[in-house]
Amino acid sequence: MQGTIATFDAGTHSGTLLLDDGSELVFGAQAFARSGLRLLRLGQRVSIEAEPDGQVRRVAIPGIA
Repeated sequence: MQGTIATFDAGTHSGTLLLDDGSELVFGAQAFARSGLRLLRLGQRVSIEAEPDGQVRRVAIPGIA
C-alpha cells in the first residue's frame, strides 16, 4: 500500500499519511523506527506495511529496502 506523508512530528516520530484512495492513516513511532529512516518530509511518497487490523507496522520509501 502506498501514500503520501500528510503530517510528521520529528519529536515524537509519529504522523499521518494520505493513502491513494483518499483515506487518512495514522502511524506511530514504532512504525517509523522500523523504517530505518531518520526523518520524513511532508508530501514524501511512502509505502507501508500494515497489520491485519489495519495498524501501520512499517513506513518505507518505495524502492528502498
